[in-house]
Amino acid sequence: CVVSGSGKIAMHVLEKLIAYGALPISVSDSRGYLVDEDGFDYIKISFLRDIKAQQRSLRDYSKTYARSKYYDEAKPWNERCDVAFACASHNEIDQSDAINLVNSGCRILVEGSNMPCTPEAVQIFRKASVLIAPAMAAGAGGVVAGELELNHECSLMHWSPEDFESKLQEAMKQTYQRAIKAATDFGYQKESPEALVHGAVISAFLTIAQAMTDQGSI
Repeated sequence: CVVSGSGKIAMHVLEKLIAYGALPISVSDSRGYLVDEDGFDYIKISFLRDIKAQQRSLRDYSKTYARSKYYDEAKPWNERCDVAFACASHNEIDQSDAINLVNSGCRILVEGSNMPCTPEAVQIFRKASVLIAPAMAAGAGGVVAGELELNHECSLMHWSPEDFESKLQEAMKQTYQRAIKAATDFGYQKESPEALVHGAVISAFLTIAQAMTDQGSI
């Protein structure tokens, strides 16, 4: 897996990928990207956090791990991958980046940052049947986590980390199911690479419309 960014979202993505047995090999910053062909582990992630906390360059990572390399003024989208996680910035993946990802073997793109793909990039992914997990749905975890924390504080109940994780997983599962249902209800095939994108937009619109109706605004 390739991951862009090195902020909170990217670091949490790295941890989750490792927890599920995946092999994340990259992170990036505003100056370039770092690739570790051996993949990151929890010790390496801790080291990355220290580098960021000290406002040092990701380049310093390579001084400790010799099989890693930092590329100046570049993005990680040329690296071979099955799944890519765009967690850096708005419009970080343009048309040429999308072509590079397709040529690198990417089959799934997960949008961690807000709208990381340009419209031209999205068209490339659609033509190549790359599944896109849109930020509108994939980024819901942060909102869900905030709501869970608020409910936890208000109810004064004790939740273990496992309880919290279970509730978050269930909420994200429901987000996925609502998106797929909305897509199929409006004529998109469940297996279509566009289903999640259109389904997330439709589901969000229907949720807002229902809320406005409930409040008497419509």
